[in-house]
Amino acid sequence: MSLPTPLLLRGAPGSPYTRKMLAVLRYRHIPYEFLQGDAPEKRGLPRPKVQLLPTFYLPNERGEVEAVVDSTPLIRRFEAAFPQRRVVPADPVVEFLDYLLEDFGDEWLTKAMFHYRWYYKPDIERAAAILPRWRDLTAPEAEALKMGEIFAERQISRLYVVGSNDTTAPVIEASYKRVLDAFKAHLEQRPFLMGRRPGASDFGFYGQLTQLTHFDPTPMEVTLARAPRVFAWVDVVEDLSGLDPAESDWMARDDIPGTLRALLKEVGRVYVPALLANAAALASGSAEVRTEIDGQAWVQQPFPYQGKCLQWLREKYAVLRAADRADVDRILAGTGCERLFTA
Repeated sequence: MSLPTPLLLRGAPGSPYTRKMLAVLRYRHIPYEFLQGDAPEKRGLPRPKVQLLPTFYLPNERGEVEAVVDSTPLIRRFEAAFPQRRVVPADPVVEFLDYLLEDFGDEWLTKAMFHYRWYYKPDIERAAAILPRWRDLTAPEAEALKMGEIFAERQISRLYVVGSNDTTAPVIEASYKRVLDAFKAHLEQRPFLMGRRPGASDFGFYGQLTQLTHFDPTPMEVTLARAPRVFAWVDVVEDLSGLDPAESDWMARDDIPGTLRALLKEVGRVYVPALLANAAALASGSAEVRTEIDGQAWVQQPFPYQGKCLQWLREKYAVLRAADRADVDRILAGTGCERLFTA
């Protein structure tokens, strides 16, 4: 289904998924209007059922404008509507790896983003000072300060949603450092996760890293000390409108570098056990997810959305043709990711 342009979306600079989608639109040369603050309400645009950013305002099958959220299906919708400069690889095996890594970026790296921002005092202070002002640059100073306090208190109280707490903090932080090390090594070989052109996974990583590497002081310091190459990569991916991609720039299923497998091993090491434990808790009706990740205790409340993430990954795996599934199995063997489809 074609879509009218410019696309309308609402977002905020401090929203990693907003940054993800803006970078996708720039790279794909899709015209857009970026609305902030109360601009959508002033235009009479509808509110989303779930208040998430970014929010796109798109026509439904009846031609009525509706508010749409969730970056991963939006990327696929835009793939169908706009043929140029795709971010979903054509090869189903490479596309599956891209989807898995995008999901890891969106659903595991966001734990690091949320954790660092609302766990450490310097990060809390910066977020409380800046985030409310992004919404209204001309708000009176007293109001901005008050909104910062309210917003920080609310976000800190919601750390449980992503699983950040005193028990899980060492797991999250150690994983972030390993991701930096593995991604740095990969970038020494290829400029993007998916080869010489970016896939959806690149933008999934990029969205979270805009905050972890360039805004929140604690993970920024970690990044600059361990992986300045990753810091530089985030700046580059901000605007890839001038990149001239070719179909041959995608990595080939028979030439998956060891550096990408290292990242897949991190997925298997931390994200896979979290997904499986979360699914078990949801299935049993338990009020708590309690398991071990990387040999350390992990405890959080069940997260229904990540139950859907596991379901969607398994559905994508199930519809692969037998030969393609065999190649996926070969690539994932020994990474820990294979447990998603055998458990």
